[in-house]
Amino acid sequence: MTTATNALAGDRTPETILVAVAWPYANNHLHAGHLAGAYLPADIFARYQRMRGNRVLMVSGSDSHGTPVTVRAEQEGTTPEAVFQRYHQSFLDTWDGFGISFDIFTSTDTPNHIKVAQDFFLRLRERGYLYEAEQELLYDPVAQRFLPDRYVEGTCPRCGAEGARGDQCDNCGSTLDALELINPISKLSNATPERRASSHFFLKLSAFTEQLQAWIGGKEHWRTNVRNFTLGMLREGLKDRAITRDLTWGVPIPLEGYDDKRIYVWFEAVIGYLSATVEWAASEANPTGNAEAWRDFWTSDTSRTYHFIGKDNIPFHTVIWPSMILGHGDLNLPYDVPANQYLTMGGTKASKSRGGVIWLPEYLERYDPDPLRYMMTANAPETSDSDFTWTEFVRRNNDELVARWGNLVNRVLTITGRNFDAAVPAPPADLSPESRALIERCDEAFEAVGNDFDHVNLRRGLTAAMEVAQAANQYLDARAPWSAVKTDRDHAAETLYVALNVISGLVTMLHPVLPFSCAKAWTMLGHSGDVEAAGWQRTPVLPGTPLPAPAPLFKKLDDAVVAEEEARLGS
Repeated sequence: MTTATNALAGDRTPETILVAVAWPYANNHLHAGHLAGAYLPADIFARYQRMRGNRVLMVSGSDSHGTPVTVRAEQEGTTPEAVFQRYHQSFLDTWDGFGISFDIFTSTDTPNHIKVAQDFFLRLRERGYLYEAEQELLYDPVAQRFLPDRYVEGTCPRCGAEGARGDQCDNCGSTLDALELINPISKLSNATPERRASSHFFLKLSAFTEQLQAWIGGKEHWRTNVRNFTLGMLREGLKDRAITRDLTWGVPIPLEGYDDKRIYVWFEAVIGYLSATVEWAASEANPTGNAEAWRDFWTSDTSRTYHFIGKDNIPFHTVIWPSMILGHGDLNLPYDVPANQYLTMGGTKASKSRGGVIWLPEYLERYDPDPLRYMMTANAPETSDSDFTWTEFVRRNNDELVARWGNLVNRVLTITGRNFDAAVPAPPADLSPESRALIERCDEAFEAVGNDFDHVNLRRGLTAAMEVAQAANQYLDARAPWSAVKTDRDHAAETLYVALNVISGLVTMLHPVLPFSCAKAWTMLGHSGDVEAAGWQRTPVLPGTPLPAPAPLFKKLDDAVVAEEEARLGS
């Protein structure tokens, strides 16, 4: 875990930024689709903002009350709590392994979250945005129980896809009501459900259509697909939606007489962004010691909230959660919802339940984290679905990480170590035009790369940084210091000094994407402290600085990896 504060770079006034990341259902391990869809983009963005000296808080947690958790528990013959605890720990291990730098990763099964969610419920009820009414629900006559949305599957009424869930169709992204499904089947017994009446609380979504249209109308910085999808929902008109269910696992309704019902997961889970911030503020992780510090992120006019999610969660974060915030009052609406598209595996959407995925704990048993972080950023599904193949993974690792970037670092440090007593050589009083041009290109790239990272165009930002690495390789090849050191030592000294300083700049630029390897390179350049704390700028490598013995940053992968991993994927 990191802290929520960082030293201010230069004289900028620090901004207050809440990075709110989707809450994964604690019903299975995390896979590569999760990493590409929400968690890696959030981490890169948060790391960059910290390097800019902004006050950043990155929050999320395990969704312990989702019906996928109870489905898994029933399949295993165990309790939902046991399932949740097992996978919550798996999530924590995965975040640590991939360097996902949450300030707090909690769960919806804490007393704090339950209290915040219940208070939110009561506030909306007091303000007239919750009301009780009867609704028809699907009932399993064999299992003799009402069926939560995820306990029902059928044909999507919008696109005709099979296997649509009672809450959403993964194929077209439509938010559904289980009653809309064609030919519904109970996942408990395979029986055809019956319609029966049950009394529940409804969120008056219909009251917020005009406010949401006005709010989203000004969001020109949103991704086009997110904005258009949301405006399309609003044009269709919002319908009130039940926020309680006939369950015994979840957040209790804070009223008398509802012991056999719970607040439904889609309503209480999004409140987790608020409850996690409240929990952080009251914890030792908060460096200010002020338990009210959560208000800085939720009520300040100058703070900004970014929601990092996959595209299947767009309606919940651009319509339902903002409606809840408007109904509650006194809380900030999201500034941006940079939802990613899907990561596909051989053209099929990655799915916890359907398999055919790269499970992240298994990946970490065989490979280092940075190559997958790199691949997922270079191939990020920011504007359209992107497909993962092991062939492309091996190619990018070998051609881009090993050959272009890692080899640049290794050969410059090796040549310097051998020929200049393992210390940074002194440059001439005046650098050559090509040397000045490369240094200037590196320094100017900070603005372009930073602007892309700031606007969550992470793929483009990474490309711009790697183009500087390519220019540095071309500079090195043209000046050939390995030969010049024998005939013109000053020429070689200038080349290596400039190359070391450009590498130093690249270590900073690439750190949000490649934190593990950049930390190693930072140390090999003779720098002390932490690269993130040095800020978003090139840290000069000074003449005479002792240089430790270099070591490779990345491992070249054999082509046999492709067949091996495709076999695992198929199984």
